Parts: sequence; structure tokens; C-alpha cells
Amino acid sequence: MRLFSRALNRVILVVKNMKEKKLRSSEWFGRTGKDGFIYRSWMKNQGIPAHEFKGKPVIGICNTWSELTPCNAHFRELAESVKHGIYEAGGFPVEFPVMSLGETLIKPTAMLYRNLVSMDVEESIRANPLDGVVLLCGCDKTTPSLIMGACSVNIPTIVVSGGAMLTGKYQGHDIGTTDVWRFSEAQRAGRMSEEEMNVAEACMSRSRGHCAVMGTASTMAVMTEALGLSLPENAAIPAADSRRKVLAHMSGMRIVDMVKEDLKLSDILTPQAFENAILTNAAIGGSTNFIIHLLAIAGRIGVNLTIDDFDTTSKGIPLLANLQPSGKYFMEDLYYAGGIPAVMKELDSFLNKETVAVSGQAISQNYQNSQCYNREVIATVAEPFNLAAGITVVKGNLCENGAVLKPSAASTALMQHTGKAVVFENIEDYKARIDDPLLDVDENSVLVLKNVGPKGYPGMPEVGNMSIPKKLLAKGVTDMVRISDGRMSGTGFGTVVLHVSPEAAAGGTIAIVQNGDRIKLDVFNKELMIELSDEEIAERKKHLQQSHHLADRGYTFLYQQNVEQAHLGADFGFLKGGSGSEVLRDSH
Repeated sequence: MRLFSRALNRVILVVKNMKEKKLRSSEWFGRTGKDGFIYRSWMKNQGIPAHEFKGKPVIGICNTWSELTPCNAHFRELAESVKHGIYEAGGFPVEFPVMSLGETLIKPTAMLYRNLVSMDVEESIRANPLDGVVLLCGCDKTTPSLIMGACSVNIPTIVVSGGAMLTGKYQGHDIGTTDVWRFSEAQRAGRMSEEEMNVAEACMSRSRGHCAVMGTASTMAVMTEALGLSLPENAAIPAADSRRKVLAHMSGMRIVDMVKEDLKLSDILTPQAFENAILTNAAIGGSTNFIIHLLAIAGRIGVNLTIDDFDTTSKGIPLLANLQPSGKYFMEDLYYAGGIPAVMKELDSFLNKETVAVSGQAISQNYQNSQCYNREVIATVAEPFNLAAGITVVKGNLCENGAVLKPSAASTALMQHTGKAVVFENIEDYKARIDDPLLDVDENSVLVLKNVGPKGYPGMPEVGNMSIPKKLLAKGVTDMVRISDGRMSGTGFGTVVLHVSPEAAAGGTIAIVQNGDRIKLDVFNKELMIELSDEEIAERKKHLQQSHHLADRGYTFLYQQNVEQAHLGADFGFLKGGSGSEVLRDSH
């Protein structure tokens, strides 16, 4: 009865909006005189007849296509499918580019530019005659950056993800990005030759799409679907599957109706929607990067989300998805098993079922008729794949504002561990000494990497899952406790503590850690401590010297001066919230 009432209210609202609200684009194309002449005439030089954008919703297709972002290299084709849907529904599509972030190529790290892309997206949407927007997202930073920018404008928006690549095949085995870390360790230990690495390299990336495992790109796609920002099944359809184009077409149709309904991001991204995303992320074993991106999105839409919410909200949620890096299977397998709708159906009793999705209906409508076709891939809550799930937030004198760890990808034996610190002052120091035969390290040591946080690197790179020292690999050691103020690829694994806040470059306690200091990790009690007195910590901090490079110009200067710490989402403080969709001044 409640769902019927909601649907009826939505119909009444649509009719009311169509009568009372004129299209935003009419402020450009609906004008008379010189201004209208200029806005329309220059559009017509593309061979567009007047009736195409006269009184029709103008839909922007925000495209992160780039050949330098291999994960998104098929987006020209995907955009065409979106256009077909927009035309069919009576809208007028206009495709526009924004800066594209490919983690595989861009230096020093794509994360440095996430906030820059969000600014590009925000200003591109606000400044142009758009009534609604379709965000084409793929490689991991493109998803949060586009959503962040769109939130700050807050017009009707729908997300279409690019999809994961097909599962790699190597020597009779399925492989994905997570295996890169295994192959690297095997090569360093002398168990895999350079020639074998080259063969595996060609076998892994065998189709269009982003990483085939539950890395950050897939996690962001799941986040989008769980928040209600995409049509159902968006997260898991492989990039090479023709149904990805069908979903893009249907999304193009749906955004036109969203404009007519005036269904905006602020209607969808409620506190309850964020809870749904956290719950779903726990169940699928999502990337630790999920925290830093969801915090930033919440800050843009005005939802009060904190790092502690990730612990409390997901408490009691087991791991349901048997996917690498926490399990065995791949995104392709997840789709064939029922996709995210099947996962969310398992979580039905935990979810906020009445939150509104881009469909205009309750989120529960996205999954209520779904089925699971493979319990090896998607387990039940009653018989989960792993009881250890979610992302644990630890606190203590080594990370006053928190740090994060992914229990499902960690070693149970190291979840409570005390060991002597082996310290690397920065990434260059780490690379120079990690394989030094004289490095004073054993399997009980705790590796500590400093100055790879937001300000210190700058940009917070994915280097937190440090390689095991070569001499320990030779002894058969496969995991150690590793701590840093940086991030880790969602495809990585191990007992890795990340996002230490405050970071070393901001004067956090991690900055004063010395070789031989004893560090205690207790995941069960959510603690990370250095065994020093408060007085000793304070004394060491008095003598801290700046050990990171400060930019003196350009975007990197802006970034280091304004980026917030990891526990706040590493956004720029001046970008919190939004300026809305109104353009205050005309150009003509």
C-alpha cells in the first residue's frame, strides 16, 4: 500500500512539475532577440534542425572516454546507445568531454586529480543548457569524481558504468588484476620468469572494460547501484556483453522522464541511501577506497557521514560475494549468478527499502524479483562465504582520526599482532631498500610507509600494500602487517592498514615512528597503537622536519593547500556542498 501511495504521489508530482516548471535549457534556447539567436544559431552549424532542441529536454552525456584511460576506451560506442534512448524518449542529447582518469597510466596517481575532475564536471554542467545528465563512468576515480561534481549542481542525473572486462585466461586458470600482485611476488621470488609474465600480461586484459575483480572500479559501480543512481544490473554486466548497450539505451530513455519528474540527486542521495551503499559494500567485499569516495560524495550532497559510520552501519553483515581479491570468482561470474540485485535481495532485511532510485520507485523494486543462480558466487546471509566482511576502522595513538583495514582480504593470524617497525620515510626510500639483503626485517616485523598521504605524496597513491621483502619471500612469507597513510588498489590484498589520519605530512603520529618501535594492531578491538608514552610522542613531534615536497604553482599547489585528510574524504573544503544549477550572470 505504501509503494502504491508513493507511486501515485510521484505521478501527481510529475503532472504538477510539467505544468509549473519550465525546462532549464529554455533559459538559453527559448529566448527571443539577440540572445536566442546566438544560442540557437551556433548549435545549428552542426546540422541540427530547430525542432530538435525546441521545447525538448536537453540531456548532457558526460563522457570520460579517452584512449589514455583503457578502461573507458569503449565509451564513444556506449554514448551512442545512450543517445538512441534519449531520442526515443523525446529528448535531445548533447555529448561533452571532461578530463578522464585512468589509474593504469596517469602519474603520479589518478587520485591527485579526482577533485579537479569533479570541478570540471560541476562547472560543465552548470554553465551549459542542460536539463539532465548521464554520467559515463568506468575506471575507478571517474565514478566518484563525476558523481561529486554532479551533486554540487543537483539536476536530474543517472549513471551508466562501463562494465568489467571479461575474465582473463592463463594456463587453464581464470586470472584478473589481483593476480598481478601474486605474479609480481612469484617473479621476485624466482618462481615465474619474465617470459611467463609477458604471456600472462596478454592473457589478462582480453576485452574492453575495467578490472575483472572486485577492485575499486567494480566497487564504485556497485556503490552507484546500491545508492540508487543507476538502473538495476548496471554494476555487473560485462563491458563486452551486448546487454551493457541495452542498459545504456534504457538509461537514456529514463533520464528524459527524470527531467519531467524533476527527480534530482538530492531526492535519491538520502542518509538512508548511503547506509544501503555501506551495507552492500560489506556484503560484496568492496575496496577500502569506497570509504574515501563515499565520504566525499556525502560532503557534496550535504549528508553528514563520518568514518565511524562505516563500522557501525555494516556491523553483522557477512561477506556474501565470493569474488577476488577476497574470494575466488570474477565480476563476469557475479553477473551470471544474478548480479547486485541478487546480493541486495539477500540483504533485504537490513536495507532501507523505501529509498527512491533513479527509476522513481523504491530501491526494493530493483531487486525484489531477482534470483541467485549460483550459490558458489553469491552466498546467503544464513550460510555466508565469510563471516569477516566490510571495512574495519581502527583508532589509537598512531591514527587519532582513524585508519582502515579490509578483514576479508587479511590474514586471520595477523589480526592481533605486535611487532617492531621497519620504517620507510617515503616511496623512494621504500623502493631503494625493500629488497636490500641487509634490511633488518623478519616475518614478525611491521612495515611502515610514511609520506604517501593526500598532502605528502601528493595525491595518496595506491602503494599501501607494500611488497614483502625479497629475503622473506624466499622463506615462504606471504603476508605481513603493513601500515601507511596511503591507499591500496581495490584489487590488492593482505593485512594492510591504510588511510592513517592525520598523515605524516600533516604532523600525524606516523611521522615520528622509528625503526624498532613496537606497534600493536588489534583489529578485533579496533586499535592501532605505538607503544610510546604521550610524553615521548610529544617530544619527538617537537623535532619533526618537513620531509615532503611542496608544489609552488598550478593545480598541485592548490591541492596541497586545500585537500582535507583521508577521514574526511580528501576533498577540498571549499567544494563541500554545492552552488546549485542557477547561472547568475548572462554572457550576452
